[in-house]
Amino acid sequence: MTRAADNRIDEIVDLIINDYEDDRTVNRVDIFNQPDKKAIVYVLEKLLKILYPGYYSDKIYKIYSLRNNMSATIEDVIFHLKKQIMIVLKYTHKDSDVAEDKLEQRAESITYDFMRKIPQIRSILDTDIDAAYEGDPAADSKDEIILSYPGIYAISVYRVAHELQKLNVPMIPRIMTEHAHSVTGIDIHPGAEIGKYFFIDHGTGVVIGETTIIGEHVKIYQGVTLGGLSTKGGQSLRGMKRHPTIGNNVTIYSGASILGCDTVIGDDVVIGGNAFIVDSVEKGARVVARKKAD
Repeated sequence: MTRAADNRIDEIVDLIINDYEDDRTVNRVDIFNQPDKKAIVYVLEKLLKILYPGYYSDKIYKIYSLRNNMSATIEDVIFHLKKQIMIVLKYTHKDSDVAEDKLEQRAESITYDFMRKIPQIRSILDTDIDAAYEGDPAADSKDEIILSYPGIYAISVYRVAHELQKLNVPMIPRIMTEHAHSVTGIDIHPGAEIGKYFFIDHGTGVVIGETTIIGEHVKIYQGVTLGGLSTKGGQSLRGMKRHPTIGNNVTIYSGASILGCDTVIGDDVVIGGNAFIVDSVEKGARVVARKKAD
């Protein structure tokens, strides 16, 4: 490389380093005090091995080795998850000035509280798998559903992230669900409340907002949006109900949009494809999109 080229590179380096000197968000360089996305995805992959030991594991466990293998996996998850939780707790105002040992104790307590929820998560996921199998005549087996259906993957990640969200863990739940979003095209906010026997068929383009409430035995198809009417209020809307409520035994077909905090879809409703709904729908109704006049 010529001296002229070296000089130009030095000039660019100086230019960019100088640009780092103010307090803009994009200038954060303290990478060791920020959550590690790769580590969080690693934890998620290990959790899937715990949730589905015969499907996501590197090998099929023999019954006599299951305990030893699972013990090692759980210990690994606890170590890495606690570390990441400790980092993200520093982002909350109430924890920013807490002593390091106290912060570690809190992170450890949250981690163990979460791990104790795994049997409950697995129980709910079993209902989601049942719903997928019963709701899709193209499914040859439940094994196929677990191994190949993007909806089950996204729901599994959501169920994990939602439990962390309920434990007031910042950032990590969203990183998990956005990872699932990038893999499946299904965007489920970890704050949404979703009942048992939930099935997303096909799934690409599904969006479920933070304050959405969904009952049991609900089936939705690709391209469905359960969203807010407007985000013009920005951060002033934080913590407020912004998304719809869906009752039990509801089916929502592809491309439908159901928007707004006051929109309640009653039990046993069927929403047709491409419907645009901003008002509540009574129990048992059938809703279809209106065709434009010629």
